[in-house]
Amino acid sequence: MPRATAASLTDLVGRTPLIDLSVFSPHRGVRILGKCEWFNPGGSVKDRAALWMVQDGEVSGRLRPGMTILDASSGNTGIALAWIGAALGYPVTICLPANANAERRAALLAYGARVIESDPMLGTDGAILEARRRAVEDPSLVFHPDQYSNPANVRAHYETTGPEILEQTGGAVTHLVSGLGTSGTLMGAGRFLKEARPALLRVGVQPDQALHGLEGLKHMASALVPAIYDPSQVDQQRVVPIEAAHAMCRRAAREAGAWIGVSAGAALHAAVELAGTLERGTIVAVLCDGGARYASDRFWREGERA
Repeated sequence: MPRATAASLTDLVGRTPLIDLSVFSPHRGVRILGKCEWFNPGGSVKDRAALWMVQDGEVSGRLRPGMTILDASSGNTGIALAWIGAALGYPVTICLPANANAERRAALLAYGARVIESDPMLGTDGAILEARRRAVEDPSLVFHPDQYSNPANVRAHYETTGPEILEQTGGAVTHLVSGLGTSGTLMGAGRFLKEARPALLRVGVQPDQALHGLEGLKHMASALVPAIYDPSQVDQQRVVPIEAAHAMCRRAAREAGAWIGVSAGAALHAAVELAGTLERGTIVAVLCDGGARYASDRFWREGERA
């Protein structure tokens, strides 16, 4: 008998499913599809960028045995780096806003990461500044991938997310909708898909105000703008209030059985709004994580059925 083979956990990053959410489309000629990134081993789209950045660090020699991986995160990239670090034998330190929810904190601690709290009033920008400060203290002992500036973040999505979407839609995708945090997903997958389908429109989703609760997303007008972000690579911008994202999360769970996270709810809300302006097309919304990572949030209990 042939010997059984087993995959390493890092081999399971990517190749996430695409589901049909056209039940939310206001027009029969417009399909809405969701790229289910919570199927990655660490539960989010950030597994892709984290793995590419770590591997790039190893190849370049910037990450060597005995070094600690250090970065800033609102949660998902930190969790991705934490499990990848555990799997590959690197200690991980994550600078995290002090108001990050219990689920994110629990995941980081479960993977053995060290958590350094940053000023909650500064959001992810505060975590970024703290990680940058600590990274220069002893660069020989710390690998700072800096997800907001690292081209490997973009490359991960150019090489995986974009090609997967093109294949899974049979080339029919007409619109890509993605939240803007580091912006790596839209910069990378959007560039690949635009090269393959020049008529495709890339839609960036942002919060509607500086103080918001859309974890992982940036209000670009008021935040530290990621170095990898190129606004010329976004064909259309859409802003989403947190209440609309919450409502979409509840609808997705209760009407389609898709338990999605808050920023995924924002992307799906934007996709539904976009569908209302079209007569035909195939919209793919990147659903960056699942609802379990927000289970303690109160908004799930709003509009409970009797």
